[in-house]
Amino acid sequence: MTKQAPELVISTAPFVREGVTTPRIMREVLLAALLVLVMACWNFGLGALLVVLAAAAGAAGCEWLFTRNQSPNPLLDYSAVTTGVLLGLTLPPAMPLWMAFLGGAAGIGLGKLIWGGLGQNLFNPALVGRAFLQAAFPTVITTWSKPVAGGDLFALPTSLFAAPLMHGAPDGLSAATPLGLAKFEGQVTGLGSLMIGDTSGSLGETSAALLIAIGLWLAARRIFDWRLPVATLASVGILSGLLYLLNSSSYPPPSFMLCSGGLLFGAIFMVTDPVSTPTTPRGAWIFGAGVGALVVLIRLFGGLPEGVMYAILLMNAVTPHINRHTQRRPFGA
Repeated sequence: MTKQAPELVISTAPFVREGVTTPRIMREVLLAALLVLVMACWNFGLGALLVVLAAAAGAAGCEWLFTRNQSPNPLLDYSAVTTGVLLGLTLPPAMPLWMAFLGGAAGIGLGKLIWGGLGQNLFNPALVGRAFLQAAFPTVITTWSKPVAGGDLFALPTSLFAAPLMHGAPDGLSAATPLGLAKFEGQVTGLGSLMIGDTSGSLGETSAALLIAIGLWLAARRIFDWRLPVATLASVGILSGLLYLLNSSSYPPPSFMLCSGGLLFGAIFMVTDPVSTPTTPRGAWIFGAGVGALVVLIRLFGGLPEGVMYAILLMNAVTPHINRHTQRRPFGA
C-alpha cells in the first residue's frame, strides 16, 4: 500500500531556495585565488607557493585548534583556507614562512574566532592578519623582491626559511613597487607593465589584466555584489582624475591609480567579503565610495604609498552603521 501525495502542503518561508551556499562561494573564490597564485609563481618563483601555503596552514591550524570538537567541523566550509590563501597573496615574495604562518593564525584567531566564528566578524580576517604582520614586522612586510618573470622559478630566497624570531640573510636585490616609485621618486610605471605584472609588489597584486578578468568572472557567477567593486574603482577613478586634471605634474593619472598596488586585488577579494561589508544596495555604494576615497587620500596625502588595507578596515568598522541607516523601510511603516 502506497501513500498518495497530499493535495495541499503547508510549510513556512522561505519558499525560494538558491544553490548559493558558503562552501560553494568559498570554493569559487579559492579557485580564483589559485589562478592569481599561478601568476604569482610565474612572477616570483615557487617561493610564492610556499608563502601562501604557510599562511593557509596557519589559518587552517588555528581554526582546527579551537573548533575541532564542533560538528560539523567549520574547516569543511573552506573559509579558513580561503582566508589564509588571500592573506598569503597580500604578502611580499620573500616573507619568512613562520611569519606568514603566524599571520594566518592571527587572521583567524583575532579576525574571526574571537568574534564568534563565521558570519560574526566585523573586520575582514585576511586583512586583520596582514595588519597584525604590518604592526609586528613593518620592515619585512615592506621589503619587495624583483620579479623573475618565469626566468628562475626554482630559486628560493633564503629569508623564507629564517628561524622564528630570526632574520634570514638577504640573497637578492630589493625593488620598489610602482606606488613607491611614484610617491618617493615621481616615476610613474607604464600601463603595459601594470597590466602584465612584471613589477614588484605583493604576490597577488601585480597583474592588473588577470585581476580584471577574474573579477568579471566572479561577478558573472554572482559570487559577490557587483556594486562594491564598481563603487570602489569608480571612486578612485573619479577622485584621482579630478586631482590629475588640477595638477598633472604632482598627481599620477587615474589609470595608474586604478591598476597599481593592491586596489584591484582588494576590490575583488576583500571589498566583496559578504560578512564585513554592507548588505543593502545603497550601503554597497556608500561602502565602496568610502574605500575608494580613503585609498586616494592615503596614497596621495599620507605617509605610506599604499592604503587599501587601512581603507577597507576603516570602512569595515562603519559597516553596521551603514546597514542600519540604509535598510529599506517596511511596507506600511
